[in-house]
Amino acid sequence: MPVAANPGTARWALVLLWVVPALWSSNYLIARLAAGVVHPHALAFGRWALAAGVMLPFVGAALWRERAALRSEAGQLLLLGALGMWVCGAWVYLGGQTTSATNIALIYAATPVAIAVAGVKLLHERMLPAQRLAVVSALAGVLFVIARGDIGNLLAVRFTAGDGWILAAAAAWTAYSVLLRRWPSALDPAARLAAIALGGLLVMLPFTVAEAMTQPPLPLNARALGLMAVAALLPGALSYVAHSYLQRELGAARTALMLYLAPVYGAFGAWWLLGEKPGWYHVVGAALILPSIWLATRRG
Repeated sequence: MPVAANPGTARWALVLLWVVPALWSSNYLIARLAAGVVHPHALAFGRWALAAGVMLPFVGAALWRERAALRSEAGQLLLLGALGMWVCGAWVYLGGQTTSATNIALIYAATPVAIAVAGVKLLHERMLPAQRLAVVSALAGVLFVIARGDIGNLLAVRFTAGDGWILAAAAAWTAYSVLLRRWPSALDPAARLAAIALGGLLVMLPFTVAEAMTQPPLPLNARALGLMAVAALLPGALSYVAHSYLQRELGAARTALMLYLAPVYGAFGAWWLLGEKPGWYHVVGAALILPSIWLATRRG
């Protein structure tokens, strides 16, 4: 698997690999806090509208300079927006209304493996035997956390209709990650993300309007706006720009492994914000996951 040519950028990428999952895991908490406060499409639309609004003052000039590239890449940007912002946003919030956190985690546990396989098959990325071992070890760690140390908990899982939304979102994230790497762009990562977000907003708009017309109204109060703002910044603009940078420097397969850190970070975030204490199984899971990330991303 290729590594970044510049040692300095490679070091930054390895640092971000450990930071981005903490930003991403905040979305689990936001989804739980948003229940009964803001509707799924409204939350996803508000999240990316605010994110685009934050990014445009910084990348607007670059987008104008590269307007020819925007026209030529318009179809790709629209599809990436539909996958990354609509399906991986509103559909996750929809699925979370009728399925359990355990089911969501189980379905998403397969995503890094799918991205790693697609990276090898479609992007011709190279994975050494040690890195393949790291993928298996990290998967075992996250499954141990999901099972809470008891295999019976996995065997007792029952899937519901809401899991279809999550399965579609996991598939969409795999496609988004691979296509983002497969399709070269004349835009830098931040400008490209802003353009993708605008494409996602175009796709989401009619569904957001339909949701507002058919669902019981929820007041757009300070709490709802606060959740949108946090979602726009942490699991939104910051993490997606960093994800694009990581893919460029490390490749899709190794970048995908950072998803396995999210349950570990999410457990400690829930402890801090929601008072839910981590269990012993989080420690065992982390002991499997953390060395695996190091093994998969080291040079050579």
